[in-house]
Amino acid sequence: MSYGEDGITPLETMRGHSYPALTQFTIFLENRVGQLMEVLRKFDGTDIRILALSIHDSTECAFARLLLSNPEAGREILERSGFPLIESQLVALELPDTRQPMLSVCTALLRAELNITQAYPLFSRPHGRPVVALMVDNIEYAVETLASSGFQLITEDDLIFDN
Repeated sequence: MSYGEDGITPLETMRGHSYPALTQFTIFLENRVGQLMEVLRKFDGTDIRILALSIHDSTECAFARLLLSNPEAGREILERSGFPLIESQLVALELPDTRQPMLSVCTALLRAELNITQAYPLFSRPHGRPVVALMVDNIEYAVETLASSGFQLITEDDLIFDN
């Protein structure tokens, strides 16, 4: 809470936002055989699907980045399992049916002077089209820019599966 002239003003939580975004979990792993499988097995027998996966490896450790179909339940599983993790927000969008779809995405973001810091495809195609998840340096502005440029943004609700 914040105390201002009018009394108590509620502050938004870190997860509270008014734009469509996907929650990415970055998990820190020892760089040894079987560590990724240990993480993935935590979701076996649940209704949580791994929608995207990116691995960045170094000599000492690895970073596994995951997008999950149910981030709230996924966070709980990861935290209970004791994995060190960081949450980030990504924007996801359907790629247009053009010869160079990422070129049009990059062009729109460049016009807004936005930088892409991470990009990877989703395993899922919620509306039958390829989807890419992007970490950008200003997600709110990227969402506004991409939507006004005619791109179809993907929300976590688009990624819910009926089992």
